[in-house]
Amino acid sequence: MDIEQTKIDGARIIKPDVFGDERGWFMEPYQTQRYFEAGITDEFVQDNLSHSKGGVLRGFHYQFNNPQSQLIYVSLGEIFFVLLDVRRGSPTFGEWVSTTLSADNYQQFYMTPGLASAFCVMSESANVHYKVNRLYEPSVEGGVLWSDPALGVDWPLEDPIVIKRDAGLPKLADISDDRLPPHRP
Repeated sequence: MDIEQTKIDGARIIKPDVFGDERGWFMEPYQTQRYFEAGITDEFVQDNLSHSKGGVLRGFHYQFNNPQSQLIYVSLGEIFFVLLDVRRGSPTFGEWVSTTLSADNYQQFYMTPGLASAFCVMSESANVHYKVNRLYEPSVEGGVLWSDPALGVDWPLEDPIVIKRDAGLPKLADISDDRLPPHRP
């Protein structure tokens, strides 16, 4: 397993070992001891799975109280995945990192609590898996407008499918500090 630390503390791209032969391939998307040895010590309490059709864009989403760490990977299709640092007081506040996650590249993205995530589907459809360390609490959900011009995210789709809720999210500069998660170095 290879792990690449991104410019945002707590955001890592993970490349699990994949073993293939003429029958196909085998991999372990998660194994507690191996991830603990790599410094990912979260106790994941829930697995989530979303299915989206091509052209869908979801996010940016986060929880400002009770922030979650997540381990994300794709088992069908391909997505352009973006993490945004929304932790107040973080040296990389407002910065983002991206990668392509797909069923073909087997990559995963780990995000520490306090980061916001978004993705757009680049294939006909995609299944996105999320392991989370805390249960979802709708009352503390926050979000940032996916197209906030101050962020400068270079989305690979010109006219994505975005639900009304996500299209109405505020720009990062318009979110009050009490609705942003804290930075915990």
